[in-house]
Amino acid sequence: MVFASPHSGRDRPGDMGEAAGLALSTLRSAEDVGVDGLIAEGPQRGVPIVAGRVSRAYVDLNRAPTELDPALVDGDIEAPPTARVSAGFGVIPRRAGDGTPLYDRRLTRVEAVDRLERVHAPYHEALGDLMQAARDRHGVALLIDWHSMPSRAAGAGGRNRRGVDVVLGDRHGSACRGATMRRIRALFEAQGWRVGLNTPYAGGYSTERWGRPDEGFQAVQVELNRALYLDEATLEPSADYGRFSKALDRVIVALAAETWPR
Repeated sequence: MVFASPHSGRDRPGDMGEAAGLALSTLRSAEDVGVDGLIAEGPQRGVPIVAGRVSRAYVDLNRAPTELDPALVDGDIEAPPTARVSAGFGVIPRRAGDGTPLYDRRLTRVEAVDRLERVHAPYHEALGDLMQAARDRHGVALLIDWHSMPSRAAGAGGRNRRGVDVVLGDRHGSACRGATMRRIRALFEAQGWRVGLNTPYAGGYSTERWGRPDEGFQAVQVELNRALYLDEATLEPSADYGRFSKALDRVIVALAAETWPR
């Protein structure tokens, strides 16, 4: 296995040039706060981790490098905008996670390419090296791409209150073997968590890129409900953090002990 956490980075390079006066909470609103720390025990279980260090507000590492936003980036853009790009959430986001515009200017094509070359490309090169090495050694490589989701996206509210606890995404069955997904789901459910599949998150760029079971690569995106471990208003660990972290470590131990189907 290989663990990845593309959205846990906090660093915002000085050349970002965001709009003046943006609140820190806005700049961090799309960040998967603390996810890299929650999975930090992976290497002790024999599972390498690649984690983003740069803020998602600067570059989104779980988007294709072609997902440039013509409303933000000046110059010719060859790829037609995806729905995510049109909504303002391309590889260089135009909007923060809370919907606030991040810029009061357009980025030059040179700025955009420079960001991708300095941040996006090295991350995916590192991830690719780990995935290739895992497959060469074991015959199969399984990417677990870790994320967090706001409780509102988990279906919170009403009688359901907190909504689902975990959403597993395998691009509707195309990114991993069915037996792999069933076992991963069972490991999360063994902690008493409610687990959803592919809704509202079926997997992003990394899951699509590495979800090629016939070639020995499988991928699953994991979305953790932030209400389980985080104060969503302050982005600080909640009183439940320790308990949740221990439960997640039990999942990681079980994942690392599995022999995954080819």
